[in-house]
Amino acid sequence: MVSYTFYRSMYVFLFLLPLGLGYPLLYRRTLREERLFRLNQQFKEGILILAANLSAGYSLENALAISGQELDMLYGKDGMINHEFSGMARQLRMNRTVEQVFFDFADRSGLEDVKNFAQVLKAAKRSGGDLVAIINHTAGVIRDKAQVKEEIVNMTAAKKLEQKIMNVIPFFLILYIDQASPGFFGMMYETGMGRVLMTICLGVYGFALWLSKRILDIPI
Repeated sequence: MVSYTFYRSMYVFLFLLPLGLGYPLLYRRTLREERLFRLNQQFKEGILILAANLSAGYSLENALAISGQELDMLYGKDGMINHEFSGMARQLRMNRTVEQVFFDFADRSGLEDVKNFAQVLKAAKRSGGDLVAIINHTAGVIRDKAQVKEEIVNMTAAKKLEQKIMNVIPFFLILYIDQASPGFFGMMYETGMGRVLMTICLGVYGFALWLSKRILDIPI
């Protein structure tokens, strides 16, 4: 689409073809971010359930196992957080410590909230403080942070849809004018100055795509 809209050249199409084939590699990053967001939201629910089970009097190890069972009812057995909690429960039965399994989870997922929780858990067990109160407080902080993230995603969802629509409008405009007035853009594709101008337009278009993505990418 880019080669036809901006250049109308088979040579440019063949030159840009490797970039097109590499697009799935770029899109994989977007899919990974979406998956991590869902996992973080599910982790929030898992920690809240874990804190509730601790308040009910269960030990940390038993509360983790029971929380995994409750998450099965909430997300189904194929839920991402369910596999993590089930795996951590199995590791606990192999005499690993709770903080170790949470640190492993943090390393696999790369989630900052999981890493922070593991650090708080380790510090709480070392200091011998009120573990239940500390975990309840940490779970509340993680819940509030996750809720803010979810609110931002919901508020920017409409703008992201508008961004996707605006991304394709330039192509439709050029194709529409070309079909309505054949030859209107002829000089842009047949002269050296026209090709330079279209290359500049392509650069401006690419910068606009990058800028719009940065504007809507709000880190927490």
